[in-house]
Amino acid sequence: MSLIACHECDLLQKRTDEIPPHSKAVCGRCGAVLYRHIPDSIDRTIALAIAGLVLFICANVFPFLAFEVSGQATQSTLISGAASLYLQGMWALAFLVFVTCIGAPLMQILLMLYIFMPLKFGRLPAHIPLAFRSLREIQAWNMIEVFMLGILVSLVKLTKMATIIPGLALWSFVGLIVVLTAAATAVDAELVWQKLDCNNGKR
Repeated sequence: MSLIACHECDLLQKRTDEIPPHSKAVCGRCGAVLYRHIPDSIDRTIALAIAGLVLFICANVFPFLAFEVSGQATQSTLISGAASLYLQGMWALAFLVFVTCIGAPLMQILLMLYIFMPLKFGRLPAHIPLAFRSLREIQAWNMIEVFMLGILVSLVKLTKMATIIPGLALWSFVGLIVVLTAAATAVDAELVWQKLDCNNGKR
């Protein structure tokens, strides 16, 4: 018999796999969500992670924005923005921008591929508990939505001073936000722990 403990009230209760797709199991005492049934979780997560990797590369390789003032145009990229902050002495802000907008999204994508690609072929990657917990922690540091909001506010203010030309990286960055959000919702945590328990039970 499979048991699961509620994350909110610690009530130990029976676990059942017989729930319809796109539905959820809730705690019988406090009503908290115990787990969800996400159809094709592994395939969807892998597909979205690969799409996210492609968009991430485009967002960091191609120009993000171009500023045209008095006939002179200046292009910028995500990494050049962080580097510019560092050169201006704002190293703490530069580090924060790099971690939240470049480092965390990249690590989230790579960890998803590291975890779910082997699961797709019936294997468990090494140190999967650590990798999956790290994925959960890194998602909290992924703040590209906040960064995008700051960019939109800046664009509104800069349009009176210069001509703003959006680059391919900007649209890739917008797509990356959507894809990573969808990938995070496609992850079935309960499925990962089930496969780990099944593997441990075979030993």
